[in-house]
Amino acid sequence: GGFGEVYGCRKADTGKMYAMKCLDKKRIKMKQGETLALNERIMLSLVSTGDCPFIVCMTYAFHTPDKLCFILDLMNGGDLHYHLSQHGVFSEKEMRFYAAEIILGLEHMHNRFVVYRDLKPANILLDEHGHVRISDLGLACDFSKKKPHASVGTHGYMAPEVLQKGTAYDSSADWFSLGCMLFKLLRGHSPFRQHKTKDKHEIDRMTLTMNVELPDSFSSELKSLLEGLLQRDVAKRLGCQGQGASEVKDHLFFKGIDWQQVYLQKYSPPLIPPQ
Repeated sequence: GGFGEVYGCRKADTGKMYAMKCLDKKRIKMKQGETLALNERIMLSLVSTGDCPFIVCMTYAFHTPDKLCFILDLMNGGDLHYHLSQHGVFSEKEMRFYAAEIILGLEHMHNRFVVYRDLKPANILLDEHGHVRISDLGLACDFSKKKPHASVGTHGYMAPEVLQKGTAYDSSADWFSLGCMLFKLLRGHSPFRQHKTKDKHEIDRMTLTMNVELPDSFSSELKSLLEGLLQRDVAKRLGCQGQGASEVKDHLFFKGIDWQQVYLQKYSPPLIPPQ
């Protein structure tokens, strides 16, 4: 990313491969990135408890005189943005697989009062078998004591309450972003990015005002899921009515999904990354 490099490394005593993310202290200082780097370290510590198979977790952290280093789960299967460009859009069935694993990752974070804030295909990494992990917690935030109100994230995936300056929000923001991301996996673009516009203000304006038109080719269950996730009104949004992730998991679109089997990674991934 902006502050350093990621290397593959092997732990000498076990032979296990990890990713080593090294942040350059000088570069962090120059770009006033101390809070961001420290935040990532804290967020990684928060979510790395309780063994979640769907988040890139941290095993160790250390620093040298000029580097900050995190040892993370190694994901060498590429990201969903890359696979979307290679594979083309996904079917509902394929998307359901990714959605289910990502939902369990978000549930794990939200149970620890962490809102992720940067859900998009580029941040979803695949392992060698094709299972997903949410990566890069640089923008994640602990909302246990104080709700955030900063406008951070990626345009086209940010919830209306995140875009509205000074509005406090919590895990609600991630459910809206999930809706945007699932739409992108199915259609190839964010629901709020019309005609390939690069204009961030236009994308934000659409997010705040536009009612998303869902194609007739979508099943009624899928339409209902996306309408629930893309609700501008937080009080009406799926995942935000008091039961959190359970509301999303219980939706008809996921009928027949055994969530314990999802957690155990027993469902077959739609795409196995080339070795």
